[in-house]
Amino acid sequence: MTTRKAVALAKRLVVKVGSSSLTSLDGGLDLARLTALVDVLAVRVAAGSQVVLVSSGAIPAGLAPLKLARRPRDLATKQAAASVGQLQLAHAYASSFARHELTVGQVLLTADDLVRRSHYRNAQRTFSRLLALGAVPVVNENDTVATEEIRVGDNDRLAALVAHLVGADALVLLSDVDGLYDGDPRRGGAARIDEVRGAADVRGVKVHGASLLGTGGMASKLAAASLAASSGIPVLLAAASDAALALGNAEVGTAFATTGPRLSARRFWLRHAADAAGRLHLDAGAVAAVVGRRRSLLAAGITAVDGEFTAGDVVELTAPDGSPVARGVVGYDAAELPALIGRSSHELPPEQRREVVHADDLVPLYDE
Repeated sequence: MTTRKAVALAKRLVVKVGSSSLTSLDGGLDLARLTALVDVLAVRVAAGSQVVLVSSGAIPAGLAPLKLARRPRDLATKQAAASVGQLQLAHAYASSFARHELTVGQVLLTADDLVRRSHYRNAQRTFSRLLALGAVPVVNENDTVATEEIRVGDNDRLAALVAHLVGADALVLLSDVDGLYDGDPRRGGAARIDEVRGAADVRGVKVHGASLLGTGGMASKLAAASLAASSGIPVLLAAASDAALALGNAEVGTAFATTGPRLSARRFWLRHAADAAGRLHLDAGAVAAVVGRRRSLLAAGITAVDGEFTAGDVVELTAPDGSPVARGVVGYDAAELPALIGRSSHELPPEQRREVVHADDLVPLYDE
């Protein structure tokens, strides 16, 4: 099945729309554009698909009501704008989807909901139940309280994470640009890339920055598309004005073919969503065992330990040159490991002969 056909036939679909596609500098929310998007999504739902919408726009939507002339730079004002704008955004979506007799469920996420395993699983259950009940989840970062998200402002990456979290069949990124170009389309002479089949297709591509209302930019969208595609999720990047075609036959924009197998939710979380609390430095033999043969990490293969962590935290595993090669859930506290590193299992007391990182709790960051 082609990438575009996979998007067109997806039964569970995550759609992300950016701030610049929903709002204006002087008028807050553009209800006409929001309504047009909702109408397209409703058609897809009526055709039998489950749709999760990841929507930016809370901060820009709060600018006009607060009489702010431009997107603020200080954190407190950003949070104030998000607080006002999130209500407007949610009300607009609820009212617009109600015209199609569809119920909206608002889901505000922070980094903790993706980084902490228990929160991640709870978010999975919430999405699953909302979709089973026929609701349309509308997702945004919780910009009112989540400081790191506001600094990064990357709902594109959030959409890729949500796509895997909900087990989506495809991801559609809607933007104010109609696809990925091999240069800046605003300067002329750039050609749109029809399909990306792997890293070689985008090597050397120069992407342009964010708009005045958004913060992600094309680099963010390319990174998000690559993340999803590498984890088995086909992606379509298209203009919000082409939403009907993007969610119809998908014959617009830039399609990103899958470049890797679908990971389990746990392994995807380990690789892409979890924060690493420390580092374990490995010798070459341990790297070959962990990455090449998918073996558990034993103390004998560790050469050094960095960071403060406790058993159950996620740590990064690095090669002798310092490059990260894997991530995993560590079975020891950081304080316990210095006395064990480099020692074979038979040299250790019985209670310390367990794996430092079990193979079931470990995911390589690349494949040999």
